[in-house]
Amino acid sequence: MTKNCFLNDSKNFLALIALFFSSCVFAQQNDMQPEMENQFWRNVQFGGGIGLGFGSGYTDISLAPSAIYNFNEYVALGVGAQYKYLKQKNYYASHLYGGSVIGLFNPIPEIQLSAELEQLRVNVNLDGSNTNSQDYWNTGLFIGAGYRSGNATIGGRYNVLTDKNNIYGSAFMPFIRVYF
Repeated sequence: MTKNCFLNDSKNFLALIALFFSSCVFAQQNDMQPEMENQFWRNVQFGGGIGLGFGSGYTDISLAPSAIYNFNEYVALGVGAQYKYLKQKNYYASHLYGGSVIGLFNPIPEIQLSAELEQLRVNVNLDGSNTNSQDYWNTGLFIGAGYRSGNATIGGRYNVLTDKNNIYGSAFMPFIRVYF
């Protein structure tokens, strides 16, 4: 009987040891999923524009960085900043700066529709003097459409808020938009 009792105790002890080691093995198992990488920056694209124009006594320098967030393959929303320096010798010098909000919609991959609200501060010094100057805000609301191929879009946009005091020569403007 002692031998039987010893065998039962040994079996129970071995079962207890096996259970202990198996629980240790399972304790080392990682049931938690790895933390999801921040998806926000994967959906952000940067772009913008740089412009230089020189002529007979004329200078035009512009810098306009922007960024968009792609919510999905159809819709993106972004912000931009803009600075522009214009000068016509012996006539005027102007600084324009401000920001914009842009919404993009791609009903099909090749077509991009856009709406952009732009607010610019305009500082104009006429005749090159500081005494004859104008400072004002200019607001533009552009509705546009373009052909899209990869990260680049070429198209046109129209300022629906244009008036006789508009800072642009025309309400219609062609554009090339590139985001990386």
